Amino acid sequence: MDCSMIRLEGVSKRFGDVTAVDEASLCVARGEVVALLGPSGCGKTTLLRLVAGFERPDGGSIAVAGRLVAGSAWVAPESRRVGMVFQDYALFPHLTVAANVGFGLPRRDRVGRVPELLGIVGLEGLEKRYPHELSGGQQQRVALARALAPAPELVLLDEPWSNVDPFLRDSLRAEVADIVRPLGVTVLLVTHDREEAFSLADRIALMRNGTIVQEGTAEQLYFAPASRWAAEFVGAANLLAGRVVGGRVETALGAFPANGASSTSSAQVLVRPELLELEPNPDGAAQVVAREFRGHDVFYRVLLDGVELVSQRPSTEVVDLGSRVAIRVHQGRVPVLD
Repeated sequence: MDCSMIRLEGVSKRFGDVTAVDEASLCVARGEVVALLGPSGCGKTTLLRLVAGFERPDGGSIAVAGRLVAGSAWVAPESRRVGMVFQDYALFPHLTVAANVGFGLPRRDRVGRVPELLGIVGLEGLEKRYPHELSGGQQQRVALARALAPAPELVLLDEPWSNVDPFLRDSLRAEVADIVRPLGVTVLLVTHDREEAFSLADRIALMRNGTIVQEGTAEQLYFAPASRWAAEFVGAANLLAGRVVGGRVETALGAFPANGASSTSSAQVLVRPELLELEPNPDGAAQVVAREFRGHDVFYRVLLDGVELVSQRPSTEVVDLGSRVAIRVHQGRVPVLD
């Protein structure tokens, strides 16, 4: 793995009897956008704070840009060349936009650097406004400009859209991506939102119980999860019990390639809802028992031999509630979980 920007090796952090981070290891390459994805309380924000230097690890080591910053050595947060955007943005309410952006800069650097940053984040002309006079998206861009002001090698984002109106999140995510990617800045993002991680990150580190349980691209996590928990966390999942016989897993939906699962053993097959096609058929083996319209898609719940499955279909494909259906599966990406 390329660890040119971040190398975490066996990092642990305890708060009293609670282990917040448990021997977590991670590599991040220079220029990468990596998301720490996981449920609330899994340790992702603590891990981010350890990278920033706001917390000291109880075990393991942390290197940033090839320099050891925690472990057998300690480098203070202000000397790590790391910028951070907090969940609540942490802007100074009594300072103008320009003063907020230039707060951490030497006075001699502010004259040129602050206008440059305001241009990068699209806030020209708002230099004299105060945070309360800005929209949530504008406040976020001020916070990002302040994080970028000292030209850090790494920017940390801690759930930056959690307090933003859901209808604005997509556009704000796109804005941040448009700002940081041309600069070549490395980004480590904390989020519990799968869509945020999938849409922004080059790679995702999935966390549970204080440790990283799987790393990969969004496609790898979605179509090849390492466990049942990972499969269900990153998206809707149909998990079918089966038995491995002769290199195939036999299930209620048919037989699938075993992909190396040991013979005669039990296994689970993961079928994502969008891979299940429904064909109305009076003699079909399954029946539609519920229908949930979501605009561009419809989620159908179908009952097959006592097993309830979910099928996600375009809203242009209409299947009536109560209909008998035949089910066809796209078998291209159907992983087997031991």
